[in-house]
Amino acid sequence: MSATPFLRQWFTFMDSDDPDRVLDHITDDFVMSVLFSRGADQAAEFTGDREGLVGYLAQREKSTLVHEVIAGSTVGDTELVLGRTTRDGAFEASFNASAQLVDGKVRRLLMARTPALEFRA
Repeated sequence: MSATPFLRQWFTFMDSDDPDRVLDHITDDFVMSVLFSRGADQAAEFTGDREGLVGYLAQREKSTLVHEVIAGSTVGDTELVLGRTTRDGAFEASFNASAQLVDGKVRRLLMARTPALEFRA
């Protein structure tokens, strides 16, 4: 059993041809912030509620990146992970994600990614 089953499933959905499945796993009062860096001076922050997540999903490349969770933990109702993304098997970025869960759905989601440093398993 994984220490972070929700986020591991979330990233499985995000890596698929149908990442919109994550929309079925958020609460009515969902709020998120995703800080997405492609490198120096190339960062964007995606924030908001359900519509913010819809906008974030719309700009993503589908079935391109693979998320690998390197370490994770659950503290109370919150899952926290450290991971890396790859594109065609090559390192692209490291990421952190935190998800506050309520009744099996995410209420708050905070993610950040950067290509500036790499963590390995």
